[in-house]
Amino acid sequence: MKPLYATVMGALLGAASLQASATKPDDAWVKDAALKVQDEVVRIRRQIHQHPELGNQEFETAKRVASQLRQYGIEVRTGIARTGVVGVLKGGKPGPVMGLRADMDALPMPEQTGLPFASKAVALYQGKESPVMHACGHDTHTAMLLGAARLLAEHREQVAGTVVFVFQPAEEGGADIDNFTQGAEIGARKMIAEGVLNDPKIEVMFGLHVVAGIPAGELRYRPGATMNSADGLRITLHGTQAHGSMPWKSNDPIVASAQVINGMQTLVSRRADLTQGMAAVSVGSIHAGTAPNIIPQDLEMLGTIRTSNNDIRKTVLGDLPGLVEHIAQANGVKPKVEMSEYAPVLMNDPALTQGMAPALQRAADGKASLLDFTYSASEDFAHYASRVPSLFVLLGATPPGQDMAKAPVNHSPFFTVDESTFSTGVRAHVEFVLGYPALAQAR
Repeated sequence: MKPLYATVMGALLGAASLQASATKPDDAWVKDAALKVQDEVVRIRRQIHQHPELGNQEFETAKRVASQLRQYGIEVRTGIARTGVVGVLKGGKPGPVMGLRADMDALPMPEQTGLPFASKAVALYQGKESPVMHACGHDTHTAMLLGAARLLAEHREQVAGTVVFVFQPAEEGGADIDNFTQGAEIGARKMIAEGVLNDPKIEVMFGLHVVAGIPAGELRYRPGATMNSADGLRITLHGTQAHGSMPWKSNDPIVASAQVINGMQTLVSRRADLTQGMAAVSVGSIHAGTAPNIIPQDLEMLGTIRTSNNDIRKTVLGDLPGLVEHIAQANGVKPKVEMSEYAPVLMNDPALTQGMAPALQRAADGKASLLDFTYSASEDFAHYASRVPSLFVLLGATPPGQDMAKAPVNHSPFFTVDESTFSTGVRAHVEFVLGYPALAQAR
């Protein structure tokens, strides 16, 4: 027997889907138009890929984006959240205000793809020189949204409503700030704080992300929880230094850290309601000591907290500091626990997702399908989705003939994107804009 909520929601989603199907937009031109701009999208993407910029440093990328938007006859605003760019296009017909978002920043890591346009860039990251690479596909997101902007501008008379193109910096974090203490000063949160959702007032948001291991040209979507939450963790333990042969004279932060790491796993296994979703507390970095025969005074560990349910997230974040403090007290060391919010669980609006499913199918030539799990990675698009109904989808990045399980994943130095997928990404943005006004009118 289905729960009442599931029965009611299923009926609502079915009705929304029928409404969207019954009011299919006149979009026969989209596929051919997307193919015609394919070369331009590839050119822009390769330029950005070869010249990547870290979060909060996307100055040249932002100039390129603003220049392209102006060429398309779109109103441009710059300097939002430092390097963010917003374009506003008023359609030829009355209708809702729809936001389309792409991120622009790269990662502090070397590229090993061997592509002819591979990055050789170097920049300062947290005060240290680092190679830079677009290893997560943000270069493709920016190029595809520019392609969609061109098509919508050229066909503005067929657009019902207003389109806001949001080109966001620092989705991966800032290169020049302490992301633990200043995380709200970057990315989606900073764009929102500076009014990107309010002028004009955006009614819905759409975005996409290229993902390795999904065939190029295919889309995956999911109502509800779509990508995990993410929060940073930094714990310092202050003990008493001593000779390694006399541990009784120390308060050992290394032994304490082992107990802290094990103890934090019970937040998942014993405190989180795992019937509602999943959680992971992972420590990825530990630094302490200078020699094998010295018990050090101080230790620092860095980690990440991921959940697929916002109530589980609250439990873990709420209980973790007290657990660490008591374990530290039992070991005679002094703890300092810092947690930095990155993003809540990315929640796709269920009715919007189901209602826009026909548009996604058109964009992918019938190759759009439900994602049957919450994707483990995280995205700060979740901050937009927590404020306005939103839809965020995954776009295949791997050539269809390749073994999906062996494709280099996002954030790998070998990560690549099959450029044939770009036309599907462009079409997804355009089909969302063409399809949503009828859905909005029917709701």
